[in-house]
Amino acid sequence: MTLFVACSFSRVHQYLSAQGALLLRLLLICLSLLPTTSQASTDLSKVRGSLLIIGGALRNDNAVVWERLIDQAGGKNSKIAIIPAASGNPDRAADFVVQTLKKYGGNAFVVPLSIKYETKDGQKKTSQINQDLHWIKQIEQADGVYFTGGDQAKITRALVNEDGKPSAMLTTIWSLYQRGGIIAGTSAGAAIMSSTMFNNAKSVLTTLKLGVNDEKEIAAGLGFIGDDIFIDQHLIIRGRFARMLPVMLKKNYKLGIGIDENTALLVRPQRDIEVIGYKGAILIDFDTVKTSTSLPEFNLQNAHISYMSHGDRFELQSKKMFPAPDKSLITSTESEDSDQAAVFYPNILGNSAVVELMSGLAESSRHSALGLAFDTHSKVKPDLGYEFTFSKTPDTQAYFSSGSGAETFTVMRLRLDVRPVKIAQPLYELIKEVKPQ
Repeated sequence: MTLFVACSFSRVHQYLSAQGALLLRLLLICLSLLPTTSQASTDLSKVRGSLLIIGGALRNDNAVVWERLIDQAGGKNSKIAIIPAASGNPDRAADFVVQTLKKYGGNAFVVPLSIKYETKDGQKKTSQINQDLHWIKQIEQADGVYFTGGDQAKITRALVNEDGKPSAMLTTIWSLYQRGGIIAGTSAGAAIMSSTMFNNAKSVLTTLKLGVNDEKEIAAGLGFIGDDIFIDQHLIIRGRFARMLPVMLKKNYKLGIGIDENTALLVRPQRDIEVIGYKGAILIDFDTVKTSTSLPEFNLQNAHISYMSHGDRFELQSKKMFPAPDKSLITSTESEDSDQAAVFYPNILGNSAVVELMSGLAESSRHSALGLAFDTHSKVKPDLGYEFTFSKTPDTQAYFSSGSGAETFTVMRLRLDVRPVKIAQPLYELIKEVKPQ
């Protein structure tokens, strides 16, 4: 049996035509004995495939992302399995991806893996589909797998058995990844890429106030990117960079990457990352981070935060960042706009606020800028807020391009400090109207 597990899937496929379903059943028995891949136990140095991690809300006209997916899968007519397990409407979600991939030259098919299908007459449960020989074979012959958005917990429940071991379908997906296929996912499909994922997350501010707990706010992901990087999505538009911080501290992640909507990270087998698409990604480095145990509330000092946009690259091994070729180093900070750059953001968790602060500070002659996060109407510690301090360091660099007609930035290694603050109650009072005599 040990020798059989060691056989490559391509070798197994050669025998299938002669041995049929019996041989495949033996294979599935062997696969069930393998360690749990949801904990990223596979040696990533042996992976020949790539990842396309999409931050959610991927538009069908974002040609650069869709075309890169097809290219990484092998080019035109490459076969891509669509898994809509996360979606509340799997038929609609899967059809969107199938039609969009067809538009760009891909050949997609849908794997009916979803709890929604369990209520339909004649359909099998996920626990049956994830070991169904027909669908196992279809994925085994595919060039890539695409996970739609929705609820990431539905993906892990559909692919990981109740005993915590990977299903035969999950093991087949890992095999596809190992031999050179691409694993792609958007939104929930991005969250599963790291070994830890948000599961039943509270608001960003509440997450800072109350922290996170295993099997509650966070749970085990599928770990395709490895154990050393935390992934989050819908990042910039929803101010989620801040909720990454308590997770990284609790789970001892040194590196976190959050991808914004309509944007993707391409992770090549050499552990080289490229940002593709509309907005960008936030990279958080905890190599030198510290926390103060004398403070009862969440706090951290000396983290580093960077912003990457389309065309930027990052090497995970060396931790070197390379701006897109069309970007130029910012050496002058004397423009009128930079002199007027805001130094205080009253809602750092607002839509794109963190990127506006970082890019404005990069162009400015100022050394630091502040952001505040609070909610005096919250039922959870309404008088507790957080001050975010972004500071330039000797390692800080920034790059800029307007070649596409829109301004794009790269901001490398700003220092980030977060400390709790007390918010006045009430924060403000209305001025009483004085009636004329």
